[in-house]
Parts: sequence; C-alpha cells; structure tokens
Amino acid sequence: MTRTAHTLTEMYEAMLAAHGHRGWWPSSAGADTPEGKLEIAVGAILTQNTNWRNVQRAIGNLQTARVMSLGALNALPHEQLAELIRPAGYFNIKAKRLKNFLAHVVGAFGEDIAAFLDRPVGVLREELLSINGIGRETADSIILYAAGRPSFVVDAYTARILFRHHLIAPEDGYDEIQALFESSLPEDAALWNDYHAQLVEVGKRFCRKSRPKCQGCPLEALPHDAMAGMEEY
Repeated sequence: MTRTAHTLTEMYEAMLAAHGHRGWWPSSAGADTPEGKLEIAVGAILTQNTNWRNVQRAIGNLQTARVMSLGALNALPHEQLAELIRPAGYFNIKAKRLKNFLAHVVGAFGEDIAAFLDRPVGVLREELLSINGIGRETADSIILYAAGRPSFVVDAYTARILFRHHLIAPEDGYDEIQALFESSLPEDAALWNDYHAQLVEVGKRFCRKSRPKCQGCPLEALPHDAMAGMEEY
C-alpha cells in the first residue's frame, strides 16, 4: 500500500468511526428501485449550487404533483416543471437541464431508467457528459448513487480537505483528484459512496472554507494546515 493509499484509508476509518455509515444518497423509493434511481438522478441535477434541504423541497413538490416518473416529467411543460422545482434555485436553468436529461433517456430507452443506467461506467459517463448541463460531478453522482457503479465523486469539500491534508496541489483539478482516489482505494462502489458522503459531512461541519473548525474533527489528528486553500477551495 502506498503512503497516499494508507493516508486515505486512515482518513476514511477515522470518519467512519465518528459518523457511522452515512446512508447516502437518500431516496424515498429506495435506491434499488427504478423510482429511486430516477429520484437520485433528478436530485443530482437539482443539487447544483444549492443545499440538500432545498433539493428535498423541490423533490417533494414533484412527488406531491405525482410527476416523479420519466414519462410524466418529460411530458411536463417547462414552465410547470420550473415552478415545481423553484425551491432548488436557478429553477429555469435547472428545468432546462432536467429536460435535456429526460429527453435523452426517454429517446434512447423509453421509460426504463434502469436500462439506461445498467451499462459500463465509461460508456455511461461519456453519454451523461454529452447531455447539455451535466458536468463531471453530476455525472459521477448519477453513476455512483443511482447506477451503483464505481465512479468517485469530487466536489469542493473533497478538494478542500485533501489540499489541507497535503494530498493534492493547488493546480490539481477534478480529474487528478478523482484519479488519486480511484488508484488508491479498492474499486468498490459502496466504499466510494460512503467515503464521499463522509467527506461532505466533514466539509460541512468542520473543514469549512472560512473559519475552519478543527477541534472535534475526525481528521484533527492527521497532519494538516487548516488555513491552506482559503482562496482556492
């Protein structure tokens, strides 16, 4: 095991001991059902530039309106969809992104989202990235959490924590950080799922962009610089 792999494993074990398994991504229908997979994919698109509580409100609106299915969402007029997802913010932009995703899936696989997701990671990722409005973080979230396939998700929390713990350089971007995890950890979707969720929890509660709170952080005992990356991440 390399030093980096050892450090990443040590970090995960410390976070797991502090938080237990995070059980992420939450889905009211269950992540293994077609309805749950759709809900997770919709949530991954809606969560861009907002917090999870707002996404939950938007998803709740869709469920109350009884339109949480590929066919119903795809048939919904843009204006009505935008109004239902208003709590997630940037609702007109996100409605357009959702429509792009829905039209692509329905056009290729009808209403069978499980078939759309049940493909090799490389094929699925390339196709998701070809959809206007779907970037790398969103694509990898859909692959990892909705498809249950190994594709490590990188976000601002991940980059900030790794930079402060001297595991990446300021110039390292999404691809470099993802490759670091994927080359250092066993290829295990369940592990990558929980690891990312653990990093989000630490980022939200302790390793904040400004006023980091190291005391009580599960990673406090590991070498770090709390003030590093105040501008970058």
